Formats: sequence, structure tokens, C-alpha cells
Amino acid sequence: MVAKLSNEVKAFIIQGLACFDTPSVVVAAVKRELGLDITRQLVESHDHTKKSGARVAPKWRALFDETRKTFLEDTAPIAISHRAVRLRALQRMADKAETQGNMALSAQLLEQAAKEQGNAFTNRRELTGKDGKDLPPIPATVAIFQLPDNGRG
Repeated sequence: MVAKLSNEVKAFIIQGLACFDTPSVVVAAVKRELGLDITRQLVESHDHTKKSGARVAPKWRALFDETRKTFLEDTAPIAISHRAVRLRALQRMADKAETQGNMALSAQLLEQAAKEQGNAFTNRRELTGKDGKDLPPIPATVAIFQLPDNGRG
């Protein structure tokens, strides 16, 4: 365990937490990237949004908040957020599945790629009528029904 963390390590921990990495993921990243063994509890103490991080210094709170804001607003650095990256990955998987004779998986991957191309995985839908014109308004339907007369007039 490290007694006092350098500012570089603190920034690394705080930025990982701000990007929604779990403390366990941050611990592993610190070990891999910086060669330090730290605990999950130490990592958690750097997250000012948690009770254990209530005493985080203002400069680290600001770094956390700015990193979180940037992370939520900018998906460009996240490769899988781009359609071309997803399609290339699906291509590699489909090629491998076909090479291995797994035609069912290959067919599923082809279908997923087709859906990806057709924007099936977005919330955006464009509905138009004939020749791109607006759809006609749907008339409101009112159901009129009559209760049966059970001889009680």
C-alpha cells in the first residue's frame, strides 16, 4: 500500500472514477499503468460523490466534475460508439464464424450488421407517406357501445 499518492496517481484515480470505472477497475488500471498496488477503499476515498470521499480537496472535485462532464458529452474517444467500428468488428466476427462453419452465428451477425446499417439501434425513426409526403392524420376513433338491457328499464 502506498502511504502518500503523487498528484499524477490521484489524477489518474479521479479521472477513472469520473468515467464511471468501478474502484476495482481503477485498482487494476493503477497496477497495470503505474505499477502501484492500492486498495479499493483508497480509490473510493477519492470519489467526492460518495460518503467515503467527503473530504476530497476542491481541486480534485473540480477535476472529477470536469472529467465527468466531458465524458458524458463526448463519445468520440469511445471506439464502439462509432458505426464503422461496430461494423468492422461484426465483419471480423462473421468471417471467423463462417470459417469455423458456424453458419447460424454467421447469419445472426449478418442480420445485426444489416440492422446497424438501417439504424435499427437508434431511437430515430422517419415516417413519411407516398413520395416522401407527410402521412395523413389518423382520424380519432370513438368506440360507441350500448350496455345490454337486462330487463331493468
